[in-house]
Amino acid sequence: MIVENNKVVSLSYELKVNGETVETVGADSPLMFLFGAGNLLPKFEKNLDGLKLNDSFDFELVSADAYGPVNEDAIVDVPMQAFAVDGEIDRNLLKVGHHIPMLDQSGNRLNGIVVKFDDEFVTMDFNHPLAGNDLHFSGKVVEIREASADELEHGHVHSPESCSNCTDPDCHSKEH
Repeated sequence: MIVENNKVVSLSYELKVNGETVETVGADSPLMFLFGAGNLLPKFEKNLDGLKLNDSFDFELVSADAYGPVNEDAIVDVPMQAFAVDGEIDRNLLKVGHHIPMLDQSGNRLNGIVVKFDDEFVTMDFNHPLAGNDLHFSGKVVEIREASADELEHGHVHSPESCSNCTDPDCHSKEH
């Protein structure tokens, strides 16, 4: 069996940025995904296409093929009052470097990082944390299997433990 569309693929890997390891995923708890479903970076999948079980990989994605350059428009000043809950601002939440989930005007979830703050504004960076970086991946294909009908229908892997990436409101009530 090879890595191709509609297969569930499991990988162990190490991700380096500027020679520094930023993520390690072991074979005991691999990254498991539905290949070709559009859930991962397209060039990441392209580098895995056609590999077999136990094949190793080693490739780099330049910033433009990963999370793109840092977008200065994604660094914004948010009024301090936006962080008020019942009229009170939780100052413990507002620490430089903290990740804070927020909603945009359309109700879409965004993850931001506190860059700085004062009495009036909190400067938040909504860029992907790896934006502006070239990514170096090395690892191994640890499992390939056929996707189930449910996985194909929902566009992601279902495991007995969770269905955490699912956006189908009816998905969690179904047997996996």
